[in-house]
Amino acid sequence: MEKINIICVDDERDVLESVSRDLDYFSDIFNIEECESAFECLALLEEFDAQQKYVALIISDHIMPEKSGVELLTEVAMDNRFLGTKKLLLTGLATQADTIDAINNAKIDNFLEKVWDPKQLLQMVKKLLTEYIIEKGIGYEEYIEKLDAPTLYRLLKS
Repeated sequence: MEKINIICVDDERDVLESVSRDLDYFSDIFNIEECESAFECLALLEEFDAQQKYVALIISDHIMPEKSGVELLTEVAMDNRFLGTKKLLLTGLATQADTIDAINNAKIDNFLEKVWDPKQLLQMVKKLLTEYIIEKGIGYEEYIEKLDAPTLYRLLKS
């Protein structure tokens, strides 16, 4: 079974480690990568594309130096190589205009404010991973223990 990738992006190391720790539940089946900038994430995406690896989810902070999370996720949304990659914006400082931009241009799948509830993050990620796997036609049986059962049922039923 090939591990599907989750990328976490935040310029604050302690926040990045906290998100990764909260996602440890998935680490036996999914590969969790940490990036400290949008540029590091874009380089990792290039590497994954060259290796033909799946990128199921990008969780990104918004306020970062040089390139914001909304700019990063917009760039990913416009790149046909990553169609279907789920995007979650995790931030405490987004303005209403930032949020509208994230929805309209970055086509984010979800938004979570800092400080987040780890259980809420876990449930959100389960749902997004389930959607990604079903939409991509990946055999879900190998991942089923980490997927969201109601989402899986809904998608398989339709």
